[in-house]
Amino acid sequence: MLALLKQLFGLGPKVNYAALMKEGAIILDVRSKGEYAGGHIKGSLNIAVDQLAKNLDKLADKNKVIITCCASGMRSASAKGILTAKGYTKVYNGGSWLSLQNKIS
Repeated sequence: MLALLKQLFGLGPKVNYAALMKEGAIILDVRSKGEYAGGHIKGSLNIAVDQLAKNLDKLADKNKVIITCCASGMRSASAKGILTAKGYTKVYNGGSWLSLQNKIS
């Protein structure tokens, strides 16, 4: 159970997000449109977590690397769970978008 929680919240082994970006990862920002408009990572895709299940067609390749982010890491953890449950194989919780931005720069 603890291992599952660590994995869900991105507390497992360190992830090299910059390397994932070089491999063509998609950054999925799951905040609301208003939050996203207030600042976001350039090139990220914005689908609010409560709209994610209805918009999976925007993420057609289930084997593409996806890095989720939000304001604090809670919604991005939920989004990671949704995507994993739907068969996406390479999903990482990037946590807060500001923190993720620093990790990929």
